[in-house]
Amino acid sequence: MNTPTTRIAITPGEPAGIGPDLVIALAQQPHDATLVVVADPDMLAARAQQLNLPLKLFTYDPSVSPRPAQAGELLVCQAELATPCTPGKADPRNAPYVINTLTRATDGCLQGEFDALLTAPVNKANINAADISFSGHTEFLAERCGSSQPVMLLCADNLRVGLLTTHMPLSEVPGQITAERIESVSRIMHNDLQRLFGISNPRIAVLGLNPHAGEEGYLGREELEIIAPALERLRAQGLNLAGPLPADSAFTRDSLTHYDAVLAMYHDQGLPVLKHAGFGNAVNVTLGLPIIRTSVDHGTALELAGTGKAHSGSIEMALRLAQEFVSRRSM
Repeated sequence: MNTPTTRIAITPGEPAGIGPDLVIALAQQPHDATLVVVADPDMLAARAQQLNLPLKLFTYDPSVSPRPAQAGELLVCQAELATPCTPGKADPRNAPYVINTLTRATDGCLQGEFDALLTAPVNKANINAADISFSGHTEFLAERCGSSQPVMLLCADNLRVGLLTTHMPLSEVPGQITAERIESVSRIMHNDLQRLFGISNPRIAVLGLNPHAGEEGYLGREELEIIAPALERLRAQGLNLAGPLPADSAFTRDSLTHYDAVLAMYHDQGLPVLKHAGFGNAVNVTLGLPIIRTSVDHGTALELAGTGKAHSGSIEMALRLAQEFVSRRSM
């Protein structure tokens, strides 16, 4: 019996950034999945011409059975820019277009039209400059999907780092370190490491908030009063959790061999290490959603748009991981 072809929705993100370049680069090779790009076809055609890459665009028809993507071709689910796009110059007038592409692709995943969502980077500042409140893909997708607790997880080979808090000022982080959040995020990581990654008994290292994990209360009491008690309750429920661990020693090569993932308390506690280990080839995965979503590990790189210098390693890995997740879910 033949396995049905996976249909993956792709959003190119900020049209003036490297997202369209990366999508066009993906299209230069054949793929086992059907790739459906939610984008302005004229923008894609103009960018391919600027990059001097062959590209044939076909209008996406959801009634047509999915088939493997052919090299040099893309299916396009049409969305229209508000104003012509100049590579390298983000225009707030096109911010609604970016949101529209995300909305169409996400809703298609929720309705079963697409098997997974792959997103290229957006320019958060440009979207907010258009008076659209937007703190990031993770938060947008959670709201659209009706998920109360999304979890950002970045992967670079076998290094996986999840975040307890995501896009917020550092001054607000301590107030968000609550027992409820720790328990919710830990359960989501545990369940999705099983469901998506196929790890039967995930071993998760949970970091402390303060230097040296609080040094027994001398450098902060969040570990003693909030984090450690929450982890004890979770361990009693069968979760394999270590911590709270000092962040400065948890990422040593020897320490990481004992864990399948690390849960960091805030964005810049965990991600600098991961991006040092695999920048340009790492993948951003949103856990806690009813849909599969993967993304690149970098920003819009406006200065590289249209130059042919953008590296496509991360989006290629994100596509591969999305296909793996779909296959594992179907088993």
